Amino acid sequence: MSAQPVVQPVETAWCASTPLRRKPSDGGGLRSVTTALDVLECFAADGELGVSDIARRLGIAKSTVHRVLTTLAGRGFIEQDPETGLYRLGLHLYELGELTIGRHELRHRALPTLRQVATQTGLTVNFGVPDGADVVFLERIALGAGEHILGHAGRRFPAHVTSSGKAIAAFSLTVDRARREAGFPPRVRGTVRTEQDWAHELAGVRSKGYAMAVDESFDGVSSIAVPVLRGELAVASISVFGPSESVVAREDRIVPLLRAAARRIGRQAH
Repeated sequence: MSAQPVVQPVETAWCASTPLRRKPSDGGGLRSVTTALDVLECFAADGELGVSDIARRLGIAKSTVHRVLTTLAGRGFIEQDPETGLYRLGLHLYELGELTIGRHELRHRALPTLRQVATQTGLTVNFGVPDGADVVFLERIALGAGEHILGHAGRRFPAHVTSSGKAIAAFSLTVDRARREAGFPPRVRGTVRTEQDWAHELAGVRSKGYAMAVDESFDGVSSIAVPVLRGELAVASISVFGPSESVVAREDRIVPLLRAAARRIGRQAH
């Protein structure tokens, strides 16, 4: 039996590569709202944090952090552990997130096709959409080793470490530019590290019509993705994910399945 692939924490890659959604020059927003959102973003990398931790990270007064946390807790966005006094994300955020995913029409229409691909391949299937320089997996049908590997991983990955991100960026100038501006921080040994390598990868995707990521998001793990196109623009991707020896060896059989699935989903995107 082969050894399980080493799981790297996705949160590190997310925090290191995803630009802030607001720029320092932005002056049109409410400062109190901006501060509250900054506090929430701190929990992207840590499950629980104290007032001092957040104040130090954001460079603001502890009294300000405490007021923000109290307000967020009162609305269910944050909750406090009564024993440790530490704060964590609240269930109301989960509820709102579920509503967001449930109301995504293309994801809803794609579900039957995603399940079919999972059954045909016995591998984990991801349905990703672009968001800035990243890809967000709105749906994940975890099977086989993928269920173990991704059990506690997030749904957001930098586009340059995934086949899904490359498949989308190859047919979306907006995503391509966003990733170039954000840079290419390494995640594991196979991660794209330079703009030249990124351009080479995207050219290959355009030539073949699909993308591969071998040991780029997790050591010993690979994925294959095909873009879901609306006209000539990639609006999503469908990918399979699993141990490298399983995915790479079955490339010729997996790609036609993904292409057919992407065409079916793409027809529903119009």
